Amino acid sequence: FIYFSLLGSASSQPMRKFRCVDLSTKQLNIRNLASYEKQQVPTDAIMFITAGGIRICVSPNQKWVQAAIKRIDERRAAK
Repeated sequence: FIYFSLLGSASSQPMRKFRCVDLSTKQLNIRNLASYEKQQVPTDAIMFITAGGIRICVSPNQKWVQAAIKRIDERRAAK
């Protein structure tokens, strides 16, 4: 019973923010990316969020990542 009460109290806590720990090395299709978040902790990373809500962490200093960020920013500005 204690286990269930602990589980219940833990699930009522606000959801923790997603953090990038492992970085993906493969290039993503820019068209599938809906938005991104920059992160410094625990590691420098860009977290892309796809249209389907999947979060993928990548290294910010790759050329395609910079291009993808620019593309998303332009899309946001156009709306």
